[in-house]
Amino acid sequence: MMILRFFSTCLTLIALAAPALAQNPFAPVVKINEQVITAFEVDQRARFLELLRAPGDPRKEALKALVNDRLQFSAALTAGVVLSEEQVRIGMEEFASRAKLTADEFIKALGRAGVEPETFRDFVKSGLSWRELVRAKFGPRTQITEAEIDRAIAQSGSKGGLRVLLTEIILPAHTPAAKAQSEKRAARISELTSAAAFSAQARRHSASASRRNGGRLDWMPLSNLPPQIRGQILGLDVGEVTAPISIPNGIVLFQMRGIEETETAQAKDISLEYAAYYIAGGRTQAALKQAAKIKAKIDSCDDLYGIAKGQPETVLDVETLPISEVPQDVAIELAKLDPGEVSTNLTRAGGQTLVLLMLCGRTAELGADVSREDIRKQLVSARLQSYADSYLAGLKADATIVYQ
Repeated sequence: MMILRFFSTCLTLIALAAPALAQNPFAPVVKINEQVITAFEVDQRARFLELLRAPGDPRKEALKALVNDRLQFSAALTAGVVLSEEQVRIGMEEFASRAKLTADEFIKALGRAGVEPETFRDFVKSGLSWRELVRAKFGPRTQITEAEIDRAIAQSGSKGGLRVLLTEIILPAHTPAAKAQSEKRAARISELTSAAAFSAQARRHSASASRRNGGRLDWMPLSNLPPQIRGQILGLDVGEVTAPISIPNGIVLFQMRGIEETETAQAKDISLEYAAYYIAGGRTQAALKQAAKIKAKIDSCDDLYGIAKGQPETVLDVETLPISEVPQDVAIELAKLDPGEVSTNLTRAGGQTLVLLMLCGRTAELGADVSREDIRKQLVSARLQSYADSYLAGLKADATIVYQ
């Protein structure tokens, strides 16, 4: 809620204090089950929202808010949530303090704009009752795990960051002859400046699954990429292509399609946990079919232990490494994945072994200015809000609401 600028706003709105109501201000505007909302209440809430400088049409937003209040307060009463006068007063003081006022000063400022003290009190009481109900009903279901905090840290930080929109081409280099051919092709492609021409080359020559989309990747945080590649990416203008980047069994090129700053902060250092399951046969139809069957059975890296059970230990690797220590081809593939997603673009043993690669998770280095407890509270609040929104939607669906 924005801080109120009462003393300037109230002077403007005093002129509006004369009732703009129908002849009977207490006539019902809405009936909700056995309750009513009057024209007077709508007018009062609209004036209150104007003072708060709330977005939207004040009367429409007032009516919507009052309907929600009735449903929420009724549900709280049914559940046995009854606030004391002291609790309501504390809530009023807390709300007024956001405008650097006491509750009494706040009420006086409202009065100069034609808003009754009961309007403010009912607003606070309804909100507090709903909050207590939501906490009691859903609090036990909002336990936050350490892994969830790690993921939140990985997606945020303290200073904002960059995200990039890239197109990729991965050229095969499994044999000396294939490598020599790909090096010549990569040299020509790196001179391209047309997005259409680069995508056409991706469709014709790329060994990545993204070739079906002309090599175009979705937006990704720059920090997802290996440090040794970030420098090249940052040096590109839109349309420019990196110099050929050598990886095991391949050569990679990226074309810049877009770059932008984000409010979401970027982690300084990221560790990657990933699993690699090795399938004999390389990119043969049989190996790819086996990989597809495994992919359909797994949701997390832990599931791969069951797939590998009874086989040699060398069939499965699970690693947790700083991104700078992850093999470059693996790091490039992981940059495109969310936790639980799988890639089958890589091979080993000169192309004779297919790699089913899964990202288990990203963990950001925790800076001194980041509190895990603060992040936990934010996640709890967001989860409670989600439960509350769903609960309110259910109350509306079950209610009989008649607009007069």
